[in-house]
Amino acid sequence: MQRILTTVFLGLCAFLGGITAMYVTAQGLPFAHAADGAAASGDLGRLSDRFEAVARKMSPTVVAVEASKVATKGGKSKTVEESGSGVLVRLPGQKGLYALTNNHVIQQAAPDQITISLADNRILKPTQVWADPESDVAVLRLDGIDVIPTAALGDSDHMRVGQWVLAFGSPFGLNQTVTHGIISAKERGQISLGSTIRIKEFLQTDAAINPGSSGGPLVNLDGEVIGINTAIASNSGSNSGVSFSIPINLVKRIAQQLLDKGVVGRGYLGVQMAASFEAGDAVKLGMDKAQGALVETVYADTPAAAAGFRANDVVLEVDGEPIRHENQFINLISGLSPGKRVQVKVWRDRKNVLLEAEVGDWSKGQSRFRAP
Repeated sequence: MQRILTTVFLGLCAFLGGITAMYVTAQGLPFAHAADGAAASGDLGRLSDRFEAVARKMSPTVVAVEASKVATKGGKSKTVEESGSGVLVRLPGQKGLYALTNNHVIQQAAPDQITISLADNRILKPTQVWADPESDVAVLRLDGIDVIPTAALGDSDHMRVGQWVLAFGSPFGLNQTVTHGIISAKERGQISLGSTIRIKEFLQTDAAINPGSSGGPLVNLDGEVIGINTAIASNSGSNSGVSFSIPINLVKRIAQQLLDKGVVGRGYLGVQMAASFEAGDAVKLGMDKAQGALVETVYADTPAAAAGFRANDVVLEVDGEPIRHENQFINLISGLSPGKRVQVKVWRDRKNVLLEAEVGDWSKGQSRFRAP
């Protein structure tokens, strides 16, 4: 009997223990979720605080830019107002205050036709303007104002896909607008932005950028400018989550040359590259990877013709650096000094061929390639 009672007692304890465990577990789940929720809420709160701190730091450096231009249509001239954005900066090795913006915002406008509105409602006119249509970068010098916040310039090469960014500007004339998003992609160039913009290696972001935002800064969470907003991909003309910014490292290089020399020196070879190089194209040429830049046309009496380039060559490497696509190849050659000799590996007739070319001076050769 004692053994039976002991067995029953132990069974009852096990049963009650199971019930207790089930109750505690059931009651514990909400507490565990609450703890996770509190942590998530805390993370969001810290991120929100970071956004607010960056916006507070950057806002005094963001400006609205307006330019009056004379447009001629049908033999008649009329004044057109172009609106955009900009950011106040100090440039390495340069004295004075400058505003960075897009060339397409101020092009064809004289300095006295450009108005810069500061965050504190002061209005300035630039004393000098430099612009590079091929990269869509413009630099405006501002005199007569010394004590004013300026934005720190970051390192766009260190930005990674997925990192948070804030975009500042004046979309639709709404000054001091801030939006947020992430870096969606890097080195985007397969987009059409008009006949003058040739140098394209954009940061892509889903931060909302709309008409009037052009020239405004794209900023990391350290409050550093990592890009200048320049374009959107949209069927409606408004934000659709695909926007493009010029990497600030490129802007710094362009600005340095503009201020030092007044122009940007670029190299060229004299080839027209195919707008795309797809897997089907690679297979037809006997390649196992759709990587490289496809030569569409070789112009006569150019460095490329002298080096022996041919149509349907696929450029694989330049001085040992792999070529991913046609836009990277264009940017790489453009960044070389005229007169430099380069070794170019191309795919031709189902084998690798090594060519040696001397980079030409684009400022002297570009007139041959302009449309009449």
